[in-house]
Amino acid sequence: MSALTVGHDPEQGWDDLVRFWEEMDWPEGSKVEIIEGIVTVSPAPAPRHNVIAARIQRRLYSVIPDDWEIFQTQAIAVPSRLGMFIPDILVAPVQECTEADTYLPGAVAELVVEVTSRKNARHDRVSKPAAYASAGIPFYLLVNRWAPEGPTATLYGEPRADVYRRLAVAKFGELLTIPAPFDLVIDTGEFAEM
Repeated sequence: MSALTVGHDPEQGWDDLVRFWEEMDWPEGSKVEIIEGIVTVSPAPAPRHNVIAARIQRRLYSVIPDDWEIFQTQAIAVPSRLGMFIPDILVAPVQECTEADTYLPGAVAELVVEVTSRKNARHDRVSKPAAYASAGIPFYLLVNRWAPEGPTATLYGEPRADVYRRLAVAKFGELLTIPAPFDLVIDTGEFAEM
């Protein structure tokens, strides 16, 4: 099943769009995001997708500070790009989270990770990195299982406006390093085994 987009009134403001996103009764288990001002409902990811995210998460736990946390279902807002995203992995300081929040501002994230799905890989390759860069998120890791040149993991960093610089690319089977403050080497060979 592919993603479903839900139309909205173009005159609708950011606050109205967020209220719609928060209050609508969405299908259980689906991933609901606002991408470029359009509400997008995607089915739950496949097991292989989740295993890749879980393996990255496991590696991250060994290097993050005690006052940071790793989330797999936390929404982050980038209002300037009309975006409410739920990255596959989000690393952010815990003190930024409050009981009342349904989402965090994108600027608090230290790292976001997206693992592509076949039907909505374009969002992970184009829309989301532009939004994440505009929010100033230091690192974006894209695990692109459906890349035209074959499965790759690409680390982006040094955000300027809505553009990242590509820091490293690893074909599945190669090592990829996420620099300080993470100082983490990921063996993408684990992704190819599944």
